[in-house]
Amino acid sequence: MKTTAFLLTMLLPAVVSAQQKPTAGYAPVNGLKMYYEVHGSGEPVVLLHGAFMTITNNWDGWIGELSKTRRVIAVEMQGHGRTADVKRDISSENLADDVAALFDHLKIPKADLIGYSMGGGVAMQCAVRHPGKVRKVVVISSTFRRDGMIKEAADSIPKLTADAFKDSPIEVEYKKLSPTPDDFPNFVKRIIATASKGHDVGADKLKATTAPMFFIHGDMKPRSASRLAILPNTTHVTLMQRMPVIVPMVNDFLDAKP
Repeated sequence: MKTTAFLLTMLLPAVVSAQQKPTAGYAPVNGLKMYYEVHGSGEPVVLLHGAFMTITNNWDGWIGELSKTRRVIAVEMQGHGRTADVKRDISSENLADDVAALFDHLKIPKADLIGYSMGGGVAMQCAVRHPGKVRKVVVISSTFRRDGMIKEAADSIPKLTADAFKDSPIEVEYKKLSPTPDDFPNFVKRIIATASKGHDVGADKLKATTAPMFFIHGDMKPRSASRLAILPNTTHVTLMQRMPVIVPMVNDFLDAKP
């Protein structure tokens, strides 16, 4: 037992040192001090959160999984999380330019992008405005033009106020992380003002980009128990070969309670 304990003690420092600790910092980009974190090693992938969100409440679990094989750079964009707001529109174009500038700061010539909701629009704008810096894009639950949104959702956006987020994880995280924790109501107004205008990346511009894109959307509508799954790069013949992807979805569907 003593010998085993001694060997474990000798090995422990080597094991701990082999685990790469995440790094964090603030990048001076376009008048911002943009907060970022770097996890893991390998080919770089940048995570772009949704509106109102932060690294912590958007990418919980994702970073740990992706960083097993990749260098994950998670950011908090203008006004979100630890990145203070500035007197500038919080538009997808401006945010995309910030991300491209972050690449230069971190000396990353090219990276993959994963964007959720607002972050998906930013990812697409990055591919349009900075094609040389973007390898591939994953867009999760985001549209490339305003009329792609469900009408009820689009109509509800201008009516949102800070009261709608009272005591929610979004408000809690803002007050915990933001350098201006008391500015939450104004932050909500800023985001709503931008979201109410909508955005249109432009089908022609998107078609002209060289980066391959993967679009992911949910199929749920109110009161619907049915589901739809469309597998990319899969034919009628090869569909049954995608069992590792399909079976978890089938089990989740069959186990769902009415």
